Amino acid sequence: MIVVALYLASYALFRQTHIQVWNKNGKPYVIFPKGNRVIYYFFKPLSFIDGAVTGMGFHIGPHER
Repeated sequence: MIVVALYLASYALFRQTHIQVWNKNGKPYVIFPKGNRVIYYFFKPLSFIDGAVTGMGFHIGPHER
């Protein structure tokens, strides 16, 4: 249970600190670092659930301007 709680807490912290609003559509996205796929794959299961529940978008690397 502690491991699950730490996983959920680390995802929540990552999500809150990596949100970027894309200028083209005004929609918020959680931006995963482009050069670090480990973080993407680590949080991928929760990002699918998060996106389905909240409508949050996800993107690897910053959006092009």
